[in-house]
Amino acid sequence: MKRIFLILSLMMLAAVALSACGPAPLTGSAPAPARTLSVTGTGTINMVPDIAYINIGVHTEKPTAADAVSENNTQTQQVVDALKTAGVDPKDIQTTNFSIYSNTQFDQQTNQKIGTTYVVDNTVNVTVRKLANLGDLLDTTVKAGANSVNSIQFDVADKSQALKQARDLAVKDAQTQASELATTAGITLGPVQTITFTNSSPTPIMEAFGKGGGGGAVAAASVPISSGQMTLTVTIDMSYAIK
Repeated sequence: MKRIFLILSLMMLAAVALSACGPAPLTGSAPAPARTLSVTGTGTINMVPDIAYINIGVHTEKPTAADAVSENNTQTQQVVDALKTAGVDPKDIQTTNFSIYSNTQFDQQTNQKIGTTYVVDNTVNVTVRKLANLGDLLDTTVKAGANSVNSIQFDVADKSQALKQARDLAVKDAQTQASELATTAGITLGPVQTITFTNSSPTPIMEAFGKGGGGGAVAAASVPISSGQMTLTVTIDMSYAIK
């Protein structure tokens, strides 16, 4: 009987020792998640374009490649010279495309080849920094030999100040929303936890013109041009702690 009692006592002591080595019992629950209020503010600034990009070119078509290139070179040089004379800085005149290809003609009834001509296109991109002169400048280039005016893009050269103003407006909008929501919900706002922003860069306004194939793409007169306005939008996401 004593032996049985001794064995039971040893087993109880061993169980107590093992329980002492185990993990401590949980004394509390997991911390509650932080309470936050998130808002999105928007700031918008309208800008008046102060710069334009015009894409103009010379299109020629002749029976031989040599004649087509020669005539195109002459006309293109006249256009470039006219641009410089009109006050455009040479650094603002950039050749963006030069191509030459054959154009085979076929009889519409017999589908037989009746001849081949050679086509040369030389395209120049011009930055215009004085928008008041844009209409006259287009007239000048057409008179000088440009017969392809593909597009006009209006833009703002420096958007940094407008971007700053739009950001300020977006932050104020977010702060106003957060304050109004907190008042309505009966809560007190703590410090800002996170803040991110994205800006929507405005796409340059484009005014397209038809491509000429040897004729004037724009009437030889001062061209009426309207630059309109551009819109810059900034979005701010802010998260506040709730006290």
